[in-house]
Amino acid sequence: MEGDRLREGNHNQVRTHHNTVKLGRNDKCWCGSGRKYKACHLEFDERIELIRGQGHIVPDHGIIKTPDQIAGIEESAKINIAVLDEVADKIREGMTTEEIDRIVYDLTTRMGGIPAPLNYQGFPKSVCTSINDQVCHGIPDPDVVLEDGDIINVDCSTILNGYFSDSSRMFCIGNVDEEKKRLVQVTREAMMKGFEATKPWTFLGDMCAPVKKHVYDNGYTLVREIGGHGVGLEFHEDPWVGYHTKAGTGMLLVPGMIFTIEPMVNMGGVEIYIDSENDWTAYTEDGSPSAQWEISVLVTEDGARIITW
Repeated sequence: MEGDRLREGNHNQVRTHHNTVKLGRNDKCWCGSGRKYKACHLEFDERIELIRGQGHIVPDHGIIKTPDQIAGIEESAKINIAVLDEVADKIREGMTTEEIDRIVYDLTTRMGGIPAPLNYQGFPKSVCTSINDQVCHGIPDPDVVLEDGDIINVDCSTILNGYFSDSSRMFCIGNVDEEKKRLVQVTREAMMKGFEATKPWTFLGDMCAPVKKHVYDNGYTLVREIGGHGVGLEFHEDPWVGYHTKAGTGMLLVPGMIFTIEPMVNMGGVEIYIDSENDWTAYTEDGSPSAQWEISVLVTEDGARIITW
């Protein structure tokens, strides 16, 4: 489930942190290591402040996960991955999207987790199931049956011991035509282009630019209003991840940040609209197919690591 249902007018849906505390050199470090600040994260913080002084957007400590927090998020991710693996094993032509929701709810709770979408700001189900021209936030329904030739995104998010994980996958049902298959494949490639470009001490736009280039080089369009987000301590945190951000701009990426890479790619035009009846499901304006893949990535000292897929 993306960082904003619609970016404009919904800024309060993404958690913003302002809890960076000024520490003395001999105080215990904010990261929980137990070491003195001067021997732990002092130089790290000074580097961030130098880049802030150059006019860039930088993360504060609330966005940067500690080792203990990362371990908790990874435990949550184990459930999220297992649930999507189970969906991959069971999904088929003739299945209802309500059946997918039941698989997600049953396995998540059996493994000790909570489905994060359930009752989130009124969302009525445990997972998002978005078919064909649905861009995202499709609501599972006992009357919606998967048909031969459909493409569907299953977007799963899990809470375990207060830690959040989030990812989604595309599935091709039966005999999907080559145009739709190509859309699904290019969207996954674009996501991985973003992952490959995720490096510490670069900027969010450096990750976003190759995603956009790959999408448009292949003749598709990239949704503007809805994007990725930080995740881990809350469902949606800063930074908001919009794939039209230019290289060299956006928030500084530093080790310990976790965010989703989840481009939503349309076969036709970029315009979308929200279902007026449920106020959740996004559709392409022109009825063209849309695809989305999502991973959660951790920025590391020398690159990035996929935590949830």
